[in-house]
Amino acid sequence: MSQAPMVCQPVSIVSPVTLSSEGSWSTGRYDCCSDCLMCCVGFCCPAILSCYVSHKYGEHCCLGLVPGGMTALRTEMRHSYGIPGTVCRDALSMCLCGWCELCRMAREVHTRSLS
Repeated sequence: MSQAPMVCQPVSIVSPVTLSSEGSWSTGRYDCCSDCLMCCVGFCCPAILSCYVSHKYGEHCCLGLVPGGMTALRTEMRHSYGIPGTVCRDALSMCLCGWCELCRMAREVHTRSLS
């Protein structure tokens, strides 16, 4: 009983977040004052906010707890929203400014899911 090898990546189910070609984040990396409550949660308990972002984007909520999970999610968000960048910049952003990027991702997914 052998199975044929997989030759391409499986296509993901359409996420509830709308694809866009706007080309930029709706807020800046350091615009914490635009949603103080979300930034307070991100600063006090980033694990909760990362689970919220993952779930709100349509991924499993535990993705935020997996090492590298938020970098992968940021890359996917960037691609689906048409925001230019690279995987290397995504990884550096999450390593150097993780809290700020997490808060920005939360604001982005919240804003785009409302429209």
